[in-house]
Amino acid sequence: MRNPEGIARALGKADSVCVCCHVNPDGDTLGSALALALSLRPLGKRVQVFCPDKVPDNLMFLPGAAEIRPCAPEDGPFDLFLAVDVSDPARLGSSAEMLRRAADSAQIDHHGTNPGYCRINSVDGEASAVSAMIYEQLGRMGLPVTSEIAVCLYTGLSTDTGNFAFDCTNPESFQVMEGLMRVGLPLAELNMRLFREKDPRQLKLLGRALERMTWEAEGRIAVTTLTLRDFAECEALPEHADALVNYGLESLGTKMALLAREDGDGKVKFSLRARAPLAVDGIARRMGGGGHPRAAGISMAGTLAEKVPLVVEAMKETLTKEMK
Repeated sequence: MRNPEGIARALGKADSVCVCCHVNPDGDTLGSALALALSLRPLGKRVQVFCPDKVPDNLMFLPGAAEIRPCAPEDGPFDLFLAVDVSDPARLGSSAEMLRRAADSAQIDHHGTNPGYCRINSVDGEASAVSAMIYEQLGRMGLPVTSEIAVCLYTGLSTDTGNFAFDCTNPESFQVMEGLMRVGLPLAELNMRLFREKDPRQLKLLGRALERMTWEAEGRIAVTTLTLRDFAECEALPEHADALVNYGLESLGTKMALLAREDGDGKVKFSLRARAPLAVDGIARRMGGGGHPRAAGISMAGTLAEKVPLVVEAMKETLTKEMK
């Protein structure tokens, strides 16, 4: 359950705060973390945002993004460790060291699978995005939402809801949007930047993914793969594959979609998607991953040839159970 009062008390006591994002950062974890940093620093608190992986190029416009970095041995200890949008300690990556060093720990998250790994846990699996929870948190603490904070929160909210198209979108999403618009959110500019402008390298990679797409279970499961060679030939970065799985669900009659890609470390990374009422978070958890009912991910050691059939079979089983 949400615990904004507990978070507020912990923040009030702390003079130094490390705000930690998850591995392979997205708009919600980064936007939430930066919004908190922008809110807390005027109070005289020392705040550092840590992320184990680089900020994607398309999100470097976020205020303060250039200051995000991985933690180092000389960092800390901090009075408070605060994780945002980190569903499991394994998703902290190298930032897990900050959790061990900090005097106190808290988290704000919206994954229903979260095990509650901090002393203070504000977790709401029904929230559309952690950014919506941060907006509430700031309001509870009487902290203003500036135009820069609004940019951060909109980025998190809009990307996690698929530009307000996913079924996680709820009335709170639009209540938050009303507040953000009232402080001068440049909606049209941000919408273009986040959802309509594409890096040419990403478009080339999309072409590969669409060309290779196949369908299983009589067209109800879309499957596509990307190899390291694809990335090299398209001069693409891993982040350019992040949203490509969604194209699989746009095929008429498709209920579930899978994108699998080689990551260069002997592992295969899977992005899973589903249309309601189907869910893919259970599949992900059974195979060492996690996520939300309609969007989840897995990282597995092995090759595409070995692992893709295993995940496809699990998706077929889920589809069969739902049809009974």
